[in-house]
Amino acid sequence: MKQLLTPALALSLAMAPVVTQAADPSEVKSFTLDNGMKVLVLEDDAIPNANMYLFWKVGSRNEVPGITGLSHFFEHMMFNGSKNYGPKMFDRTMEAAGGANNAYTTENVTVYTDWFPAEALETIFKLESDRIAHLNIDPKMVESERNVVASERTTGLENSNWRALQEEVKATAFRAHPYSWSVIGHESDIYAWTLDDLKQYHKTYYAPNNAVVVIAGAVDYDQVKQMSEHYFGAIPAQTPPAEVRTVEPEQKGERRVYVRKESVTSPNLMFAYHVPQTSHEDSYALDVLMSLLIDGNSSRLNKALVDEQQIALGVDGYVPQSFDPNLLYLFAVAKPGVEAATLEQSLITEINKVAQEGVTQEELDKVKNSKLMGFYDTLETINGRANTLGTYELFQGDWKKMYTAPEAYAKITREDVQRVAQTYLKKSNRTVGVLAAEEDKD
Repeated sequence: MKQLLTPALALSLAMAPVVTQAADPSEVKSFTLDNGMKVLVLEDDAIPNANMYLFWKVGSRNEVPGITGLSHFFEHMMFNGSKNYGPKMFDRTMEAAGGANNAYTTENVTVYTDWFPAEALETIFKLESDRIAHLNIDPKMVESERNVVASERTTGLENSNWRALQEEVKATAFRAHPYSWSVIGHESDIYAWTLDDLKQYHKTYYAPNNAVVVIAGAVDYDQVKQMSEHYFGAIPAQTPPAEVRTVEPEQKGERRVYVRKESVTSPNLMFAYHVPQTSHEDSYALDVLMSLLIDGNSSRLNKALVDEQQIALGVDGYVPQSFDPNLLYLFAVAKPGVEAATLEQSLITEINKVAQEGVTQEELDKVKNSKLMGFYDTLETINGRANTLGTYELFQGDWKKMYTAPEAYAKITREDVQRVAQTYLKKSNRTVGVLAAEEDKD
């Protein structure tokens, strides 16, 4: 279905690529099954393919000490056999039908993705409904995957300076909220999960009333609804999971952590600032601020630390999509021979410039145009639209907000960017992490 842009959007997209899709929420239809599963359907016959995204509202945020990492573990277990499809048969059956799949787990959600020829739609419904209703939690398979995940944790920390440092920074920045541990979990917990832990977790969180399904592509809405009712509708709802009640206390002073890793050739530096959840009104301004700081060679931090001062090899950053208030991360790698303290002070100076002096209109316009271009590039594919629809439904509370995102970015002013920099990127709200081969001497 092709849609024309509204005048407001067309004005905002003067520098964006010409896009005629995804400008009108009428292209999406939705329904909720009696068991509470919400389904979004987007018909698009541009290519004879389709995809199915299953967003489960479970991530490391839903874990407690003793079972950390269990959400990620189920990302593995969901491919290891169910009542009608034995071990490895999920992938083999899907591939035989011409499809492919993947999955990811975050602090907040676990998402399963299926891409397939549209004619294979019923096969995908059979596969997904079977592992939701009848997952085989086989003890031998659990032990095998337990070792796989434990190895993944070890190699991930060894191979990624970011992950090695972030794990310690998170644990320092959060003292109460479950965001304090990594998605992959603590090593001792990985080896301690019981079969009862797994069975209860699957029953609680892989219940239809805890999921949002998005199906996009060359499909027919009536057919999707009929198959959803037949295959997913028969799966009983469960008691809704317990709410995450812990609210992280306000940070009242800078926190610091020093991590030693022998393989590091020059210091790595991470700043983490507490910021609101994704649904908060400041999220768009924070997103723009982050891009202004790190995206591209002409961004504030790249220009200052990499090009002009030549004290950093690179800079990066990240703000997670999040149900609860989380962290804004900034990351920089020192050039060999540069002390962590030198890099840290320069990073602080550049951040403070934004807070104290603001940004230029030219900088803001460049970032906003870049955001819009990226947004519409994502919506060019059925895969991008399905993923984005589900993301807005979960993190913004309504998938229709995907269609008003361009206006939300267009409204951001220079004053908004300066205000969020002053509000959140301040010393008392900051956790500093340094990763180096040798710790500083007293």
